[in-house]
Amino acid sequence: MLKRDHESGFISHLAELRKRLIHSFIFLIFFFIGCYFFAEHLYAFLVEPYAQAVRNDGTDRRLIFTALQETFLTYLKVSFFAAFFVTCPFILMQIWKFIAPGLYKHEKVAILPYLILTPILFFLGGMLVYYLIMPLAIKFFLSFESSGLSTNLPIQLEAKVNEYLSLVMKLIFAFGISFQLPVVLSLLARVGIVDSNFLKTRRKYVVVIIFAAAALLTPPDPITQIGLAVPLLILYELSIFSVKFIENKELKKDNA
Repeated sequence: MLKRDHESGFISHLAELRKRLIHSFIFLIFFFIGCYFFAEHLYAFLVEPYAQAVRNDGTDRRLIFTALQETFLTYLKVSFFAAFFVTCPFILMQIWKFIAPGLYKHEKVAILPYLILTPILFFLGGMLVYYLIMPLAIKFFLSFESSGLSTNLPIQLEAKVNEYLSLVMKLIFAFGISFQLPVVLSLLARVGIVDSNFLKTRRKYVVVIIFAAAALLTPPDPITQIGLAVPLLILYELSIFSVKFIENKELKKDNA
């Protein structure tokens, strides 16, 4: 009897999970279709850092595509990227509604801030890329252009539509995911895997790991690598304060 009840509960949980996933998928497809009608405007928004960087350089700039389907596929990618970005809070809400009934009140209070903080940090990482890192990186790469006086032929950038989008998306995802560092470390602290002393004593190793990760996640240029590593180092230091705050809060609860 107990086994049958356990199986029935497990099946009902799977059915609930499937329902949440279907709702999230429908929401994503709905926004994907809507975003496709504005794909050109969305792409223009992503191209703006490049356009601003080359606006007054005296060169007739353009974006090119070398395959018939390239622009169409690029607009599909832009639409999906924008739809996923908009849908992400809804997906997190569905995850919360699925796990919340099985949590105690104090567990809900502990987890809910992380669900709110996760998209905010991702958004901040994306803003850092769009408004600061990309313009600086573009100017750095354009500095290698040549007028042809020393190379016999001019060396000029003609960026491909798809390659530019792939670079922007890669950087936004790299920064957005990396900005989840405080959330990850705080969760690890809550389950007792790390503490503030552990994070302090491993700081010198973390510096090396962060710069190595920045080198892997970004293009091979110092602008984007330093632009990712420095915020991560700041977030790591803030994570130490956050973990220390959690420890003091738990200590007060134990002494009460």
